[in-house]
Amino acid sequence: MAGISGSAHAKSDDVILIGEINSYKALPANMGPYKKGWELAQEQINAAGGVLGKRLETIFRDDNANAGEAVRIAEELVSREGVDFLTGVTLSHVGLAVADYAKQRKIFFLASGPLSDKVIWQNANRYTYRMRYGTHQLSASVAPAAAALNKKRWALIYPNYEYGQAAVAAFKAELKKLQPDVEFVAEQAPPFGKLDAGPVVQALEDAKPDAIFNVLFGPDLTKFAREGKTRGLFKDREVVSLLTGEPEYLDPLRGDAPDGWIVTGYPYTSIDTPEHNAFKKAYEDKYGEYPRLNSVIAYATVQAIAAGIKKAGSTDTEALIKAFKGLEFDTPFGPAHFREIDNQSTFGLHVGRLVNEGRKGSMPTGEYIDGGKLLPGDEEVKALRPAVD
Repeated sequence: MAGISGSAHAKSDDVILIGEINSYKALPANMGPYKKGWELAQEQINAAGGVLGKRLETIFRDDNANAGEAVRIAEELVSREGVDFLTGVTLSHVGLAVADYAKQRKIFFLASGPLSDKVIWQNANRYTYRMRYGTHQLSASVAPAAAALNKKRWALIYPNYEYGQAAVAAFKAELKKLQPDVEFVAEQAPPFGKLDAGPVVQALEDAKPDAIFNVLFGPDLTKFAREGKTRGLFKDREVVSLLTGEPEYLDPLRGDAPDGWIVTGYPYTSIDTPEHNAFKKAYEDKYGEYPRLNSVIAYATVQAIAAGIKKAGSTDTEALIKAFKGLEFDTPFGPAHFREIDNQSTFGLHVGRLVNEGRKGSMPTGEYIDGGKLLPGDEEVKALRPAVD
């Protein structure tokens, strides 16, 4: 059985039961590929004999992009369904809530995707590990390319919640280090999912910036890119944009996809490594479509879970906490590990430029940067992270 939905599952002794919480309804373009990547990895692991002689099974539950709902679901998964541990979450505010629940309930939680670094630093706890890179790594990955543009006046646009605020703060700090004379001349922070593109684009244009740093994603990104193109906001201006090179966000833009933006993303057509080639072929053979970045994240998360349980020798919470310290595991992007100092994985990311091919945008190539190289040093992390271990 690849996955389980619903409730009242009778857990058997030969099963390791995973409780996975995510925003399936709110982020369908992300979560559809995510679940496919998850089920592919789970299927492969089970076909190879499972972990500790047991099958992996997953209960997928929707958090409705709501932190309170996520905590309620987490309690139901733990108390009613008897899951061995919790995982998942994409939205930052939800990730912070589930991480706090894990601390209160003393249950292991592998956060697969929330980008807020508070999950592993300011609000950290010993029960929570994170798979995907965070806002600091994202901003640090593009800051050198932004500084190399030698543009003095920057405008900023971001969704007004934890992820957007943190990403902009990190970008400002990183760019200031590399280019001390930089000026930030305008900021637009619309509510997440409620962008009124016309006035926002006009306000950015009125500021006459030399370059723009964009943190919008999903439908907000689509509106911004289309309105900005229509009004000429991007003409003769450099744009640095987080996440925009991910197919989940790039594909819906079609012919309105930006051209030349510096982005983080997933150049799936040009990654030529044995690990990625094997993953991509298996994914395409199973689903008849190319993988998205969330497919990779989910696949890597399941690989990490299997490696951690194997190392721990059980699904006991304390055993998992100990096993994940320094845990090495495989991903479609190559080997990674969880850092002992802050429970963050070194899963990396790609930086490149977009190309508009007329009817579709693409990120044809990208430089892969090891996630560990984008994190602050130990002393800075110790100052950010409370003594929780």
